[in-house]
Amino acid sequence: QVQLVESGGGLVQPGGSLRLSCVVSGTSVNLSGMAWYRQPPGKQRESVASIARIGNTYYADSVKGRFTVSTDNTKNTAYLQMNDLKPGDTGVYYCKIVGQTYWGQGTQVTVSS
Repeated sequence: QVQLVESGGGLVQPGGSLRLSCVVSGTSVNLSGMAWYRQPPGKQRESVASIARIGNTYYADSVKGRFTVSTDNTKNTAYLQMNDLKPGDTGVYYCKIVGQTYWGQGTQVTVSS
């Protein structure tokens, strides 16, 4: 069975940083790649960033230059480094295996002064 466990969220001030982790079990993070999504309050889930198995990355325009997605294959873990956080980054963050529909419980990120 596939399990995704997100962690690392919290409350930060604008301009702060967080590093989210997604521990994967039951499959490999380098099978097809990993993606990060977020769901702001009252809004639909949106794609934030992804990394393919071969290493190429995608970032939504709203986070480009501030967020970095990566994987550690030896730990079977995906990461999302988030810098210069803004109030618009607030939401529940989820990781997903590219091409699959497995979701974890998500981790809450709140950016507020």
